[in-house]
Amino acid sequence: MTHPTIPLIASDHHLAHDGLIELVAGREVPCFESPARATAIRGALLETGAYDLQAPETHGPDPIAAVHELELIDVVEHAWTDAIAAGWDERRALLPDTFLLRAYAGSMPLDALPAARHLRLGAYCFDTATPIVGGTAAAARAAVDIALTAADRVLAGAPLAYALCRPPGHHAGRNLIGGYCYFNNAAIVAEWLVSRGASRVAILDVDFHHGNGTQQIFWQRPDVFYASLHGDPGGIYPYFSGYATEVGGDRAVGTTINLPLPPGTDGDGYLTALDVALDAITDFDPDAPVVVSLGFDTYHADPIANLALHTDDYARIGSRIAALRRPVVAIQEGGYAVEALGANAVAFLGGLHEDLGTE
Repeated sequence: MTHPTIPLIASDHHLAHDGLIELVAGREVPCFESPARATAIRGALLETGAYDLQAPETHGPDPIAAVHELELIDVVEHAWTDAIAAGWDERRALLPDTFLLRAYAGSMPLDALPAARHLRLGAYCFDTATPIVGGTAAAARAAVDIALTAADRVLAGAPLAYALCRPPGHHAGRNLIGGYCYFNNAAIVAEWLVSRGASRVAILDVDFHHGNGTQQIFWQRPDVFYASLHGDPGGIYPYFSGYATEVGGDRAVGTTINLPLPPGTDGDGYLTALDVALDAITDFDPDAPVVVSLGFDTYHADPIANLALHTDDYARIGSRIAALRRPVVAIQEGGYAVEALGANAVAFLGGLHEDLGTE
């Protein structure tokens, strides 16, 4: 059977989200999240001849505001310009140095945050790995448009569309940024599908790290199912979420499933856990395309992960997801072994599309 080309939605806005640094164990290091990631994936996919490169369409601010608090959006949009106005060295990425933890305020009323948005970062950012530079806000907005455009292509009849989003999104919560993420692309797509008439939307997160932001956003939502396979948070970022006991809020018990995996999990072990998630999605019976938060940091050589998948495993994973027989919006999240990203993306999306077919 000859399949039509797969929509590959991408833009170059992410290239200005560069010069990034993070703090690891108290040391400043270059961010593992870099423009080279998206460049490698895009080049490898286009070399296959199976992808139709398309620019994202503008969807405006409303889809972001449907998921994130306006105060958070304001900080992402204006922290850099406020910092520059205050004399910040434009050659340096911006990270918070003080964090508004729950215990900080206690029972004290907090009447106001600082007027300058760059001084508010610690009230919204939960780590030291999510820097802001001059191109961050535009890249984050473009990533949302990329994801929504991919969703539009699937709603129009494509069995699969791939959103090459950078920055990623699944760690961003309703009022939180973190984990290299500013706006939650997958959550925004899920909400978009609901706004287009869906009554049940499923998100499958196969990134190595738990999507704490996606889980938080839909914790009390019985209409959005969230299934995540990830490294055991007992020893890996984000540490404070992703345990198997987390199954949804009191209004949505059972619409969250977490499948933490031990270090060294190989392809066979991963597929066993994936089958649990896929069976749960089948039972949920979504009436919208499945949203896949796609990470390749499950790869055995990823520098910030500890699973043991190889490139051929991604074709198997894609094929297994295709067995749902539902259209898919695949949204790029993590993956930091840059030299392997292209091959892994080709394997996953190829396996997924081949078995999805065009019926």
